[in-house]
Amino acid sequence: MLVTFTTDVYADITMFGDVALAMLKMMGHSATVPGAILAEDVPAALSRLKAAIDVEKASSSVEDKDADEPVVSLAHRALPLIELLAAAAKAESNVMWK
Repeated sequence: MLVTFTTDVYADITMFGDVALAMLKMMGHSATVPGAILAEDVPAALSRLKAAIDVEKASSSVEDKDADEPVVSLAHRALPLIELLAAAAKAESNVMWK
């Protein structure tokens, strides 16, 4: 499953479903797709996501050096969504996902 985040003031962001649902929970929302955040709630959701990512960074485990593929941290995966939320907060725009 893919989840696409949209707002009127930033390019659409598409993520794998499991990562997107985890980030939605970090923002304090249910893992319901489709969904939306009203413009006045976007700054709080952005703040919660950043705080959760900071906690994730602090508690991240050591990478498996024998793994065939590199591990992409949740912090790196969250960057596009953080930028979308920041743009939406600045422009006071709603954020939707489907």
